[in-house]
Order: sequence, then structure tokens, then C-alpha cells
Amino acid sequence: MHGHQAIQPEMLRDRILQLESEHSELDRMIDKLAVSSDITDLELRRLKKRKLKVKDDILLLQLQLEPDKHA
Repeated sequence: MHGHQAIQPEMLRDRILQLESEHSELDRMIDKLAVSSDITDLELRRLKKRKLKVKDDILLLQLQLEPDKHA
């Protein structure tokens, strides 16, 4: 049955770009807030965890896009 097709490479690239942008924004936010007293350690850890999750998502999508390159 051919109802399920692989995700289009263009869609993967677009999503990777979105996630890379989010990752960069989180990185800037973490750097800025790390020197601020306006954020708790817990909030900062949550942002760092989110940043790692985004990075993992990027890597998973890159593997789908080019499986042999990352093997």
C-alpha cells in the first residue's frame, strides 16, 4: 500500500531551519538570563532542557534527510 509516503525533503529542511532558529533563540535567551537575577535555577534548567530537546529534534530530522551521512 502506497498511502504513506516519506516526508518531503523540502518539508524536512524547512522544519530543520525552524528548529535551528528556535535553538539559536534559546541559546541567546539562556546566555542573557544566566547573568540575570530575574530567573530561577529551575527555569534556567528548563530552558536548557528545551534547547537540548530542540537539538535532538534537529539531529533526528537530519538523519531522515540524509541517513547515510550521519551513520
